[in-house]
Amino acid sequence: MPEKTRCGWANAPLLDHYHDTEWGVPLHDDRLLFEHLVLDGAQAGLSWLTILRKRAGYAKAFENFDIRKVARFQPERIEKLVLDPGIVRNRLKIESAVNNARRVLEVQDEFGSLDAYLWRFVDGRAIQNRWRSWQETPATSKESGAMSKDMKRRGFKFCGSTICYAIMQAAGMVNDHVVNCFRHQELQPR
Repeated sequence: MPEKTRCGWANAPLLDHYHDTEWGVPLHDDRLLFEHLVLDGAQAGLSWLTILRKRAGYAKAFENFDIRKVARFQPERIEKLVLDPGIVRNRLKIESAVNNARRVLEVQDEFGSLDAYLWRFVDGRAIQNRWRSWQETPATSKESGAMSKDMKRRGFKFCGSTICYAIMQAAGMVNDHVVNCFRHQELQPR
């Protein structure tokens, strides 16, 4: 059977699996959206492959991304996480994950869900791009800029426009699979 054509960044078994099964699939589950908020924030300055390799460690360290539990983390818990080799041991990124869990609870109170809050930046529908090569894919968009600005205003951390765009890509708010990738057509609205 011929090899599937994938986006250029999917160039290792772990990345291939993530690309083929998760990346760009529309997410409407608050726990999964929070997971991407944590993981994409942790990725800042690092490769996605590094984060994927530590994903199980993150799930364990952050209570399987249970927003309410993470929001209750106290300084002692943060100190333990700074020593945890299963995650990126960056204090600011760890503290931001806890802070962001608290902000998510506020967003849930206001909008009903993190899903409703985030998807409003794309009017509830995935943006369907038609990039011919991975190099054409932008790092930000006007939507990710608006999301970042609003999140910062609400007190979120590690939520710059580039991180917001990565969340949008991961959560299927934007279909950035290149047009010759087998997933591009599969993720078109029906």
